[in-house]
Amino acid sequence: MARIQYLTQIEIDFGAVRLLPQECERAGIRRPLIVTDPGVRAAGVLAKAEDALQGLTHAVFDATPPNPTEAAVRAATAVYAQHRCDGLIAVGGGSSIDLAKGVAIAATHSGPLIDYATILGGSPKISEAVAPLLAVPTTAGTGSEVARGAILIVDDGRKLGFHSWNLLPKAALLDPELTLGLPPLLTAATGMDAIAHCMETFMAHAVNPPADGIALDGLARGWAHIERATRDGADREARWNMMSASMQGALAFQKGLGCVHSLSHSLGGLNPRLHHGTLNAVFLPAVVAFNAGAETIQRESRLQRMAHAMGLGACDAEGRAIGEAIRAMNARLGLPAGLRAMGVDESMFDHIIEHALLDHCHKTNPRLASADDYLGMLRQSM
Repeated sequence: MARIQYLTQIEIDFGAVRLLPQECERAGIRRPLIVTDPGVRAAGVLAKAEDALQGLTHAVFDATPPNPTEAAVRAATAVYAQHRCDGLIAVGGGSSIDLAKGVAIAATHSGPLIDYATILGGSPKISEAVAPLLAVPTTAGTGSEVARGAILIVDDGRKLGFHSWNLLPKAALLDPELTLGLPPLLTAATGMDAIAHCMETFMAHAVNPPADGIALDGLARGWAHIERATRDGADREARWNMMSASMQGALAFQKGLGCVHSLSHSLGGLNPRLHHGTLNAVFLPAVVAFNAGAETIQRESRLQRMAHAMGLGACDAEGRAIGEAIRAMNARLGLPAGLRAMGVDESMFDHIIEHALLDHCHKTNPRLASADDYLGMLRQSM
């Protein structure tokens, strides 16, 4: 049986951040904790959010790490309790939004965070008691502002997913103006993250025609505008379309993701300094080639439909045209050519494969991967 469920209130326009006061009121938030990171503060974006709050009493936690950790969740939760906060506003990229979702759990639920991890059966334990959350993304990448999940590195070093419809932000305020100053490489990496979401969820085997349509439109927008956004950070049309593509990828990936994310989560847990979106961009060609053999991919012409959205014309049955186009795009954007350029070597493979097989995205890939399959994908991505 297919379940199709949509989702939350989304405001997308230049200046949307100014809607924060009314959305706090609608969500019943009177004393929010803003969760953000040092870069957002330094760029002046945090100040724009605080100005928009028009004097509403609030606290700030601005120490979100690039890959959010359980330790950071504890630190932010302590600030939440100290200031007697009753809700959260995440201002930043996927890391800040995911961290805020971790705080939403930790501030209202007992026990260690790992008790609520999806892969360990913790999702049903995340109750309606979670702290209400508003999300203001400042990158066009993860789409966490419209997603029910968070990815956090727990104390034992694993990068785990936490999923519940109760974690869905009460509102997502998508203001492309907040992304205008994003540096080119971060624009490229987060943009390829959004494109990877659109592609991988479209390939996932779950039945969800609305999600498929949203993913294909998001792919077309992202592919057509990522170079423009990277080349000219002030291109407002490109920034708007990249923010939409990011949001659309996350709206769609309720279907599930697959081997790209299994590998990225595993390697990102091993080395948190590696950027998640860059890893996705590097793994995509090998996973597309592997997925080409899946029965649903062939029967429903999914590679050809993605190629059409990317403006590539005809696509062979092995997906070579798509893989070559992604590699060429990565090169034009200035992203690494492969894992080796990111400091990854073969000695890491056993760990990466072990944890990829345990990842929550592993079983939603259209073709179930074995350890040997993952080894082949890693070698192709070097």
